[in-house]
Amino acid sequence: MNRLHGLLTRTLLSFGILLSPLAAAQTGIGDNRILIGQSAALSGPAAELGREMQLGAKVYLDALNAQGGVNERKIELISLDDGYEPERAAENTRKLINEHKVFALFGYVGTPTSLAALPIFTENQVPFIGAFTGAEALRTPFNRHIFNVRASYFDETERIVEQLVTTGVRNIAVFYQNDTYGKAGLEGVERALKKRNLELGVTATVERNSTDVKAAVQTLLKASPDAVIQISAYASCAALIREMRKSGSFASFYNVSFVGSRALANELGPDAAGVVISQVVPLPWGGIEPVVRDYQKAMQRAGHTDYSFTSLEGYIAARVMVEGLRRAGRNLTRDGLISALESMNNHDAGGFAISFSPRNHNGSSYVDLTILSRNGRFVR
Repeated sequence: MNRLHGLLTRTLLSFGILLSPLAAAQTGIGDNRILIGQSAALSGPAAELGREMQLGAKVYLDALNAQGGVNERKIELISLDDGYEPERAAENTRKLINEHKVFALFGYVGTPTSLAALPIFTENQVPFIGAFTGAEALRTPFNRHIFNVRASYFDETERIVEQLVTTGVRNIAVFYQNDTYGKAGLEGVERALKKRNLELGVTATVERNSTDVKAAVQTLLKASPDAVIQISAYASCAALIREMRKSGSFASFYNVSFVGSRALANELGPDAAGVVISQVVPLPWGGIEPVVRDYQKAMQRAGHTDYSFTSLEGYIAARVMVEGLRRAGRNLTRDGLISALESMNNHDAGGFAISFSPRNHNGSSYVDLTILSRNGRFVR
């Protein structure tokens, strides 16, 4: 038997196709590479969100790979376009797991798309790391395969409502995308108001991947709100702000981070002045936090100077994932990666704190508020 095994080994080696025992046993792991899968909006009305999330992750991974990767393996990110549509995200997830044989999933963009993937990656026991969504449905009930790097929409809407109520605003409306993302944000606003014994004013909706806001504008104008909290993507939010202001509304507009801050500023142009956006990462144009300086250098080396909150989030999420891979060691398994990420309690990711544990996979609760100036700059 030993002689036969030796002969078989020499034969496979002669053809260059022998895998190490570890590589053969663990999907997505080779002697020299780790396959990571991503489904994101790379086309359609929300494309800038997906492209920026992908860019931030890629500049980090490219820099890492240029230095040899992690534990002598380079990381290959396979990104598939879902157009911000749940059905396509589900199809991409099956393809990434069953055809591309990825080791883990990373950097999905959106609540409805992430939720479409949830039963698939859970059934296949594939880690799901750093999605660009703050939905509570990815936090409760606890799922050991999900690791959220960013703060939740509940965290963001709590901060927004706190700011409004503190400044005396009571007539608050919500404009939300009519899907799981929009409803998650709406619930966050309602919870924050209830905590303060206040009731939400009027609500208005828009369909996903649509900028038809005529009905929403009419609904909001009738209520004359002092503030409108927007839970949608940049194109529809920009359309609503423009139409409301054209109609004479003096309402202030607040957005959660998923709106796509730079994209919203670009869409609005001079009309951006005074729009508030909650952020779950530091200012990408700053230089106080080491992770921001590292991000800027990596972007510059890759030929990009168009910094954004979303690409910084992609960079940070990739950095957190890689720290987990590093801690998991050379003998990498999916369970090993989960345990390694869970060991990151009070981890300093370059001035950005991350805390995971076996019972808590929500890494950050960081939320800051920024306001857009007339020239599109972000001010704290």
